[in-house]
Amino acid sequence: MMKTKREANALLRERYVTKSVSVQNPIAVVRAEGAKLWDEEGREYIDFAGGIGVMNVGHSHPEVIAAVKEQADKLFHTCIHVTLNEPYLQLAEQLCRIAPIVGEKKALLVNTGAEAVENAVKIARSFTGRPAVIAFEGAFHGRTMLGMSLTSKVTPYKTGFGPFVPEIYRMPFPNPYRSELDEETLGEQAVETVVRAFETYVEANQVAALIVEPVQGEGGFVVPPTNYLPLLRNVCRERGIVFILDEVQSGFARTGKMFAAEHYDALDPDLILVAKSLGAGLPIAAVVGKADVMDAPQVGSLGGTYGGNPLAAAAALKVIEVMEREQLPARAEHIGQKSVSFLRELQQKSTIIGDVRGQGAMIAIELVKDRATKEPHAEATALVTKKCLEYGLITVKAGVYSNIIRLLSPLVISDETLQQGLQVIARAVRETEEELG
Repeated sequence: MMKTKREANALLRERYVTKSVSVQNPIAVVRAEGAKLWDEEGREYIDFAGGIGVMNVGHSHPEVIAAVKEQADKLFHTCIHVTLNEPYLQLAEQLCRIAPIVGEKKALLVNTGAEAVENAVKIARSFTGRPAVIAFEGAFHGRTMLGMSLTSKVTPYKTGFGPFVPEIYRMPFPNPYRSELDEETLGEQAVETVVRAFETYVEANQVAALIVEPVQGEGGFVVPPTNYLPLLRNVCRERGIVFILDEVQSGFARTGKMFAAEHYDALDPDLILVAKSLGAGLPIAAVVGKADVMDAPQVGSLGGTYGGNPLAAAAALKVIEVMEREQLPARAEHIGQKSVSFLRELQQKSTIIGDVRGQGAMIAIELVKDRATKEPHAEATALVTKKCLEYGLITVKAGVYSNIIRLLSPLVISDETLQQGLQVIARAVRETEEELG
């Protein structure tokens, strides 16, 4: 009996792809444009995942495609350690121009967010001469050994992979939804926990860096109290600790600003990490930071064969141009307002939506078994996402307990398509409530 394309792809996956690679939506996408995807059977889907926050400028943006084609006609690769290439230099210049860091800046181009994390810690250790790093509960910083060590979620990211990198100290991250405190007090107490750690966990003069996501990604799109990051930055500044903002997911217009750091007055991190939507689907990432910090490691100690590849750098240059010209940060704010308004209205009618939160178009729905106890409801989350796929919507989960649905649609999505996707979520939530009782 002849197999369908989907059945054939499923067999290929089972036979040749390690089972350790998870797939939330078991379809094969063969074409994409804007905020729409088409699978191997020709079915159309609305994309609320964006390749996990990678496609902020939209799938197959014609200007990005043209830029990559033009670069491909001229130069694929040299390796920055062998010769310079112009896209690398131009992208470093543009990243330094837009990064919300005070003073002279420099940049390092790499391939992935995890590489950016690794190199940021190396830079901080070289600059300070100290070994320790402070990270946070709920954090996600990649799947490399250091990235896993900094990451908070155990299953599936860390199970069976230890021992992990030493000299990492994990602090609580303030989550307004799961606290009875007012936000100002919550932020102050969370910072006091970090300060107390210098007496109970590690001496401040042994801490090279503190790394934090301005909005937690995999942790569930948790937005901290508004006073938290500025207070945290002051703690670092007073003690000579390098303050690292991981904007791999929150950067490039997602939160309503080009960087989430811009929601604060003069937050002024020492290093900012970017990746994901920087390359519109091509692998590229960067560490951007204060020049004296970036120049601390010795010559030849940073880099890699493919870092700043000309094709990916050309795509990134066009992404920055498109985002600024088309005012995608403002578009993200509009998407966020419409989404939050719709979802909070749905929340009022729902028994399983515990919280709707986010910043800009970085929106999360947290599902719980009981809105009073706030017990996570992973089973409901899995069923809602399964139903969304059935009804033509691609979603992606998040959270330490896998009970959060995150909205990461391309920022070029039309209001009409956005509304259609939100209606699918509403239908899936209602049906899930009925089925689970």
